[in-house]
Amino acid sequence: MQLYESGKSPKEIRGEYDIGSSTLHRWAKAIRENGSTRAGDNRTPEQERILELERENKRLRMEADVSRTAALTFARR
Repeated sequence: MQLYESGKSPKEIRGEYDIGSSTLHRWAKAIRENGSTRAGDNRTPEQERILELERENKRLRMEADVSRTAALTFARR
């Protein structure tokens, strides 16, 4: 991105580093808007909350499965 911002043409950068046009433009846009190309750095608080809830949901489902399996095992004895 330093090359892009210092004035090197997008065509030269794409050719030199073998990246697609849309990738270069997406990176440039992300850096202009958020200062980073990392997805984690560019998430809104709502997106972070959704990811947190999805992780919690997955953990709770696994706990429920373990409990169900344990209950069936103990019921047979």
